Amino acid sequence: MMDDQQFLNAFENCTLPLDDWTHRAHLRVAYLYASKYDLQTATDKIRAGIKAYNKATNTPEELERGYHETITVAFMHLVTAALQQSGPFENSAAFCDACAVSLNKPVLLKYYSKDHIISMKAKQTFVEPDLQPLPVVKEEHEK
Repeated sequence: MMDDQQFLNAFENCTLPLDDWTHRAHLRVAYLYASKYDLQTATDKIRAGIKAYNKATNTPEELERGYHETITVAFMHLVTAALQQSGPFENSAAFCDACAVSLNKPVLLKYYSKDHIISMKAKQTFVEPDLQPLPVVKEEHEK
């Protein structure tokens, strides 16, 4: 398995094999950015990175595929909150192992109804949760 720096380089250089771009890989990137940057900067970096990666891998932009703004922003928020609550961790793999259950894909359904999150509006722009607010994230300056 690639270490964190190799993994992040492969993601940022769009050389990560498509089969390796899993939910866990998304969480690893989110963790690596959250552990280095404030929430806004980390969100901007992962947004740009996913869009570049999808373009490089010819991922189609459809309702259920491609970049999804609300899912990206919400998960970045959840990863940052988990890191603040439970961190620091030795590396991204340790973070994923510790938080795998609390950060599985269906976790967003605690905050969003399915119709609310699986919409073109939510794909294109961030929409606030309709079931309960996302956890509070302490704003920190660049780390």
